[in-house]
Order: sequence, then structure tokens, then C-alpha cells
Amino acid sequence: MGSDLFGSLAESTCAALVISTQSAAIIKAGWAAVLFPLEITAIGIFVSAFTSFLATDLWPVKKESDVETVLKVQLFVATTLMTAFTYPLANAVLPASFAIGADYVATPLTAFACVSVGLWGGCFVGFVTEYFTSHSYTPVREVAQACETGAATNIIYGLALGYKSAIIPITIISIAVYVGFHSAGMYGVALAALGFLGTLATCLAIDVYGPICDNAGGIAEMAELPAEVR
Repeated sequence: MGSDLFGSLAESTCAALVISTQSAAIIKAGWAAVLFPLEITAIGIFVSAFTSFLATDLWPVKKESDVETVLKVQLFVATTLMTAFTYPLANAVLPASFAIGADYVATPLTAFACVSVGLWGGCFVGFVTEYFTSHSYTPVREVAQACETGAATNIIYGLALGYKSAIIPITIISIAVYVGFHSAGMYGVALAALGFLGTLATCLAIDVYGPICDNAGGIAEMAELPAEVR
């Protein structure tokens, strides 16, 4: 999963860089404007590093039920800070107006809107994904209850829930693509994709928590340590 996300980030960045070089106004504005997609990613790295202190110092986890809450707050704060920093960045480096192809004329505000739609779209997709996959919420508990009546019920219910869980994320992604394309053409779509991946560092830190703990538990079990270690 991590390599897939990194691949998506690289592809979105390359797409935005290639498309931006088709605008004479961006080229004339200098390297700062051309490298705007990379600057978005750079801000995301620093913002994610800062928000990591929420889980370690400012809002430490004191009991098991706090883990999911802290991670959600961390993702929300990272998205908020990214939104706040992207607007002044766009105003500082992008020209007042620039043409993307023959049909679209964009501004720093429209570029900011594209990135913001991606940022908040990614945040909401994360929340929806947690709702449909966390044992703390109804969907997963209903799947567990379906197992009591047999494997067939479990498979049918699980497939139905999987199809249902994709509705909201697909809708959010469609809205982001629509807003991005009608704001700045394919450049706007690429910026929206970068917005989705703007808080990648935070999301990856959350995702790798599970495999690391599983590996540690497996090592403890192979070493025949007491059950409480596991």
C-alpha cells in the first residue's frame, strides 16, 4: 500500500510539472512557479512532522480508545494547516493569471481551490474508510455478527458492505476531478491529486502502525515471551 501511494504521488507530481511547463506565464514567472507542485508536497512533509507532536506531546494517548481519536485529530489538523499554508504559497509563487492550454485561464485562487478540494476530499475519504473498516463502528460489527450464521452469510454481507463503502469515496473523487478540471483544466486535476496526497506522510505513519505492531507481536510469540507481551 505504501509503495502504491508513493507511486501515485510521483505520478501526480510529474503530471503537474509537465502540464505547468505548457503555460508561458508560469515559465516566465520563474522556477518558483514551475515547482509549485513540489512545494505543495514539501509543505505537506513539514506539516505532517509538526502534527506528529499531537500524538506524542500535546495530546498523548492514555488509553486504548484514545488511539483512533488522536489519529483522526492528527489527520484533520494536518489538512487544516495544509489549507492555510497553500493559499499564501500560491499567491507568492504563481503569476496573477496563467493560461492552461487554449481553454482555461487560471489564477492563484483557482490553483488554491483545486489543492483544497483534494486536501479535504482526501480527509473525508479517510474518515469514511475508517467508519467502514474500524471495529468501533456498526458496519464491521454487523459483518462479525453475520459470521455467526455461516460462511456464506459472511461472504455475501462482506461483499455488499464493500460495494456500499465505495459510494462516498467515488463521489468525493468525482467532485474533486470536476472542480479541478473546470478550474484549471488538467493542471487543476493534477493539483487536486496532489491535494489528496498532501498529507501522505501522516497517512503513511498511521498505516505502518499495524504492520510494525504485528511484526513485533510475531517476534514476541516466536521468542516464547509471556502472553502479556504480545
